[in-house]
Amino acid sequence: MNTMESTLASSALSEQVAGILSRSPYLGRRQVQVETNEGNVRLEGTVSSYYQKQMAQEIVRRVDGVQKVENQLRVAWS
Repeated sequence: MNTMESTLASSALSEQVAGILSRSPYLGRRQVQVETNEGNVRLEGTVSSYYQKQMAQEIVRRVDGVQKVENQLRVAWS
């Protein structure tokens, strides 16, 4: 896969992951930023519980094309 194809694949994966997270009933309207690079997904942002942090990771882990999840979500108690 050349650089252009890799960039397009990462962009498509980012959109897919972000869409799935935005529709998750576990995360509500939380803002989670997604970065992808060749199947590696990095999650950043703030959630209100450790449960939400773990659910975000599990949701992303099940997406086709995801090889690794780096969960950098912060928990801020409401």
